[in-house]
Amino acid sequence: MKKQITKEIVPLTPYDCYTVFRRVKSGFDFPLHFHEEYELNFIYNAAGAQRVVGDHMEDIGEWELVLVGSNLQHGWFTHNCPNKLIQEITVQFHKDLFDDSFMRRNQFSMIKNLLDRSARGILFSQETAMNLYKRIESLISLTGFDSMLAFLSILNDLSLSRNMRVLSTTTFCNTLQPYTFHSRRIEKAINFMKENYRNQIRLSDVSKAASMSEVAFSRFFKQKTGSNFIDSLTDIRIGHACRMLIDTTHSITEIAYGCGFNNLSNFNRIFRKKKGFTPKQFRFQYLENGISAFF
Repeated sequence: MKKQITKEIVPLTPYDCYTVFRRVKSGFDFPLHFHEEYELNFIYNAAGAQRVVGDHMEDIGEWELVLVGSNLQHGWFTHNCPNKLIQEITVQFHKDLFDDSFMRRNQFSMIKNLLDRSARGILFSQETAMNLYKRIESLISLTGFDSMLAFLSILNDLSLSRNMRVLSTTTFCNTLQPYTFHSRRIEKAINFMKENYRNQIRLSDVSKAASMSEVAFSRFFKQKTGSNFIDSLTDIRIGHACRMLIDTTHSITEIAYGCGFNNLSNFNRIFRKKKGFTPKQFRFQYLENGISAFF
């Protein structure tokens, strides 16, 4: 039996560009959830709490700033946080706030890229969180056109910030990221891996799908994606494994072989390296947080 993930109805009205609210709390008690709106969440004084975004789970530090895309499941949980004066500022805005033709303009390309990447969740550095804290807080008191200018300025600075980290896997969120790669050959290669991840896949198979030689493809793929095709294939397989750990009662062995891993110990080792948990621990953490139950 599996509990349903909560769909949140946010307080944002159709007549406002965004809504912002601030809370001081002793812990996190809202279940894993999703909503159509984008969400920028700033948290302070909650070191030891746990963040769940898609299939990513991690303990957070003192300063936390995360951008969550539309319909991406997410939540924060008290976990090992001892503090009772947690500060949280949440900004939510419509997924259609910016028209596609508007966002295709050169001046907004970086913000568009930011919003596209948020489909997997983006964690910003603690330095970025500290630097933007006062400006995010100021949105609470700003009104009218000035509030929108301030909001756009924050999005722009986020899009230019250093050391941002995408959290969930592409497979779990069903995203391809063509906005990052800008290449039909890369798109074909990744689609081939997504369609055949259960089977053995060789470099020759993927390079053929991209209509390139193996040497040229390896160089091109690394240049465009920042990783080799083996790492990308592994991420796709791990994403499917995470989804199955959450959504099914299949055994870990069944999941390993069903996702293209040829032995269980190799699957456990790679999963732990990628996720920081063994597959068993990963499933248990979801159960522990009341996210999903398996009987």
